[in-house]
Amino acid sequence: MPVDQVTETLLVRVAGSSPDHVSALAQCPDDLPPILVHRPTMQVIDGVHRLRAAKLRGDATIGVRFVDGTEEDAFVLAVSTNVTQGLPLALADRTAAASRILTSHPHLSDRLIASTAGLSTKTVAAIRQCSTGEMTQLNTRLGRDGKVRPLDASHGRTIASRAISNNPDLSLRAIARIAGISVGTARDVRERMRRGEDPIPPRHRLSTGHRTESNTPENKAPDNNNGGDNGANGTPRAERDRFLLSLRTDPSLRFSEIGRALLRLLDANTLDATQWDQLAAAVPQRWSPVVADLAMDCAADWSALACRVRGQVSVSA
Repeated sequence: MPVDQVTETLLVRVAGSSPDHVSALAQCPDDLPPILVHRPTMQVIDGVHRLRAAKLRGDATIGVRFVDGTEEDAFVLAVSTNVTQGLPLALADRTAAASRILTSHPHLSDRLIASTAGLSTKTVAAIRQCSTGEMTQLNTRLGRDGKVRPLDASHGRTIASRAISNNPDLSLRAIARIAGISVGTARDVRERMRRGEDPIPPRHRLSTGHRTESNTPENKAPDNNNGGDNGANGTPRAERDRFLLSLRTDPSLRFSEIGRALLRLLDANTLDATQWDQLAAAVPQRWSPVVADLAMDCAADWSALACRVRGQVSVSA
């Protein structure tokens, strides 16, 4: 790639580049490693020093690796690559980067942002606390392990208690999947219900303003339905939408072809009850058995994928 066709505006260093480091790189007789460039804007994500060194020694071209995605995602990738390789980022650079990531990606957990920016979790938490008035407030956070966890544990416990009431024979894993909680939390909810206790511990009721009246909307049993909106049949639609939003903004998925394919498949299979009814009604009667079998095959494939993904989490843990 010609050196004059990429720009250096996507900088993560508050004080700019280091002339000494550029000079040292320019004296290297070998080809410089490829730089990382954001394809939509042609901005350098990682490799500003290498680009300037190439210009300094008169190189006409430089090796380039392209990435796609939004500018916000590109900045996250720029920070993570500069933290782990090349000239180390100063504390001021890492702090400023964490603040910017918190603004553009408020759904990411403090621990994930800390590992990306090379800071401690406490430092990121303090930055978030100082900037909380300027940020979008979410009910969930995406962790380093890729799991989305609720900030308010009472919501998941409430869903779990409804699922258990509707179907006492559900396994703990099924309850955890439906409510978006851990198996341990699902076990605690079941044990509390067996003892006749509130499934939400007092500390959560006090901290979140949980209401225990049986006539409140939160405690009403969900209506039965045949679709994918909510209830004990799966993850509530609103939660699914939030999960998909988190997945779409994850650089590890956005910047790979297989990751984007996964996002497209998940989007295509996330329909509400009305849409599923419309699909069923559109199937010609003569093809109903065939479509039913194909749908069951697809369901089995998705179930197998779910088992594999959960198995990977278990192995990594």
